[in-house]
Amino acid sequence: MKLSPFLILCITGLFAVFSSTLSKSPVLPLFAAHLGATPAEVGMIAAVSALAGIAVSMPAGLLSDRWGRRRMLLASAAVFASAPLLYTFVTGLWHLAAVRLYHGLATAVFIPVAMAAVSDLFHRERGEKIGWFSTATLLGRFMAPLVGGSILGLFVLQPGTGYMAVYLACGAAGAVMLLLSLRIPPLTKGSRKAQGWKETGRSFLAVVSHRGIILTSTAEASLLFAYGTFETFLPLYSVTRGLAAYETGVLLSAQVITLALTKPVMGRFSDRHGRKPQILSGGILGALCIGSLPLFTSFVPLLALSILFGLSLSLVTSATSALIADLSERESRGSAMGLLGTIMDIGHTAGPLVSGLIASQFGFGAGFRGAAVVLALTTLVFGGTVREQKKASPSSPGADRRACRY
Repeated sequence: MKLSPFLILCITGLFAVFSSTLSKSPVLPLFAAHLGATPAEVGMIAAVSALAGIAVSMPAGLLSDRWGRRRMLLASAAVFASAPLLYTFVTGLWHLAAVRLYHGLATAVFIPVAMAAVSDLFHRERGEKIGWFSTATLLGRFMAPLVGGSILGLFVLQPGTGYMAVYLACGAAGAVMLLLSLRIPPLTKGSRKAQGWKETGRSFLAVVSHRGIILTSTAEASLLFAYGTFETFLPLYSVTRGLAAYETGVLLSAQVITLALTKPVMGRFSDRHGRKPQILSGGILGALCIGSLPLFTSFVPLLALSILFGLSLSLVTSATSALIADLSERESRGSAMGLLGTIMDIGHTAGPLVSGLIASQFGFGAGFRGAAVVLALTTLVFGGTVREQKKASPSSPGADRRACRY
């Protein structure tokens, strides 16, 4: 059966994020503890892959502008397929950290390049199609902990074997992702030539000096700052308020489901009604939700806030990527998406660290309120500074006609 390039990208994204998430949730902290890691060492190992994202996303996007999207997607697929096998040889914590660094390169390359590829394929429907791609990756993220936990449950009496079984399953998903990536056709058509290094350098400088791209990326990073705070400290806050572990799981799962179900809808809404108002409303809604958490202690209101926070994530993230694609030229779109990936990874990583310091001194409530202040202020700066630019036509002739086929 012949699949469209867009559908291949979505299915590839599902298996990529499934494989990546399966390697860490819930197996990574358990495997690290099995190797003798302290809680601090577990945190350090968990942060390694995020650091890879911060360091590599921008260069990956830049190289995709220079060498083409398909080559970089194939490079990331090779890492997805090979990295899980290395876990089976790990015997110490430094080995595990090195493998996590190598594995983190895969997602750091794949996500910005795939987002740039989707943006290249579409113009008028860009927000909606980015939303569908994100939903596919969220499905992989949702399935992975269920599969990983089930495998570990089967080998509960032989944990070492269970860990290896999870990583072999992770490798199988990576191999499927590699096979799918081989079916991705060249994504640049017509007479467009590959950029030279001089042109690539000029495109890179144009992106990193573009105020709209920087502030839009920062708006998403501030939301992920709040999200990192939410996902890290909500379980601990829930326990102190007497909620059961399964209730905490429902709170987190409901948010992911809300995000997955609404992103295509919100992406289509931004296509028709504009990106900036949607980002503004989503950021303010997110700040109100996380800032209100300390006011409630029972399950139902916390569930409502979790769902609304998931909706705010959908509102913002379905519009920010599309707006950055709108603000960038096709020749520099990979760099722009890479810059977004780098800045949002910084925000996501900084959230738990900064909010954790605040919470350790003043309590969980202060940590949540601090994240709300960061999100609200950044959103208002974005709203007062960034001007949405409507492009009258796609960046290359016939792009819309090609998009209709995809």
